[in-house]
Amino acid sequence: MNTMQLAQALVALCREGQEAFDALYAADAVSVEPGPQGREDRGIAALKAKSAWWYGEHEVHAFSCSGPWPHGDRFILRFEIDVTHRASGQRMQMEEMGLYTVRDGKIVREEFFYDTTGN
Repeated sequence: MNTMQLAQALVALCREGQEAFDALYAADAVSVEPGPQGREDRGIAALKAKSAWWYGEHEVHAFSCSGPWPHGDRFILRFEIDVTHRASGQRMQMEEMGLYTVRDGKIVREEFFYDTTGN
């Protein structure tokens, strides 16, 4: 798949609530989260574990995915998520952007951007 085909496939899977790791990601893909503690996970198993942890910590009320916006071997998706953090009971609306890098027809890197200041 080229970058745009891969991006469109990811959007479709996200909108269906389906996991994309096995189908669209390279075995050694990297996921990067921002913030003071930051986080970098490498490999399909680690990315699946991160996803399972996140969904275990949050109840999702609404989710939307828009894009893609391609540029060369990268593309951006926009996510809007309405969630409740299970432990605190705090409900929040989140907006984040995901920047994806593609090589050899697979996603090799995803980087997320969102407000980490609490504003």
